[in-house]
Formats: sequence, structure tokens, C-alpha cells
Amino acid sequence: MTSEVVTCASCGTKNRVPVVSSGHPRCAACHVDLPWLVDAGDDDFASAVDTKPLVLVDLWAPWCGPCRMVAPTVEKLSREFAGRLKVVKVNVDESPQVAQRYRAQSIPMLLFMRDGEVVNTVIGAQSEHVMRTLTQQYV
Repeated sequence: MTSEVVTCASCGTKNRVPVVSSGHPRCAACHVDLPWLVDAGDDDFASAVDTKPLVLVDLWAPWCGPCRMVAPTVEKLSREFAGRLKVVKVNVDESPQVAQRYRAQSIPMLLFMRDGEVVNTVIGAQSEHVMRTLTQQYV
């Protein structure tokens, strides 16, 4: 199981945030909810999206300009909705099975998932306002 290191915005403590977990990450020192932004691929995607909070899956590729435009907004949403939203980034070039499963023919493609099921799909770069509104609708 891999993990990301996230610095707590509240106290500055560095915390390991796992890709897979049944709860949601909190700072080990001050117990504030941490943003949950992880990378997943074909091997660990199913377990990465199998969690209680709302999951926002970002299907992207490094060569995709609109994907790079959306990335800062997706990261901002993970911080803004810490404890209520998990963001899973999937590089479609490295994870063709996930891309094929969700028919990602155009990227960026954002999937809002609850209990492992897609509740909404957004294709193409969207404004921060649109993405925040959609996220608020589902959290």
C-alpha cells in the first residue's frame, strides 16, 4: 500500500495519507481533517474509490493542456472539502483499463462517485465555480 505525504495546513505537521483507507485522513498532531488527494492506477483503483466520502476521480494525461488547467482546481477542492471529499487522480496513459472501463475518450474527464458508483460525469475543462458547485451538490 502506497501513501502520499501531506503537510497539515493548521499545524505544519507532515502526515502520510494512504491511497486506501476506510475512514478519512486526519493530522496526527492536531487532528484536523487533511486533504485526501492520491494517485491510483489499474492495480489499486477499485480499492482507492471504495471509501465512505464522496470521490472525485480525475482522468487525465500529462500531455493534455486542459487537464493541467483543471489540476489546480481539483487540488483546491481536495483542501476545501477535506474530510468530505477524496480526490483520485488517474493517468489514462498509465492506466488503460480504468480509462477503458469509464470510456474516457476525451479528457479531462471527472467522475463523481459515491459507494463505488458514478453519480455524475463531467467531460472537459470546467471553471472553478462549476466544479465547486457540483462538489457541493454531492458532499
